[in-house]
Amino acid sequence: MDRYVCTVCGYVYDPEQGDPDNGIDPGTKFDDLPDDWVCPICGASKNEFEKE
Repeated sequence: MDRYVCTVCGYVYDPEQGDPDNGIDPGTKFDDLPDDWVCPICGASKNEFEKE
């Protein structure tokens, strides 16, 4: 699964780990994240992420 990097702060979303602190289970692909999901570090929207 592809990892995505926040272009604002550099946070890497790793689908194998998910974002459990924000209700995203491990194994959740970036494309399957809710549209209102934001970077847990800086709050940037999904469209601020690029494939690593």
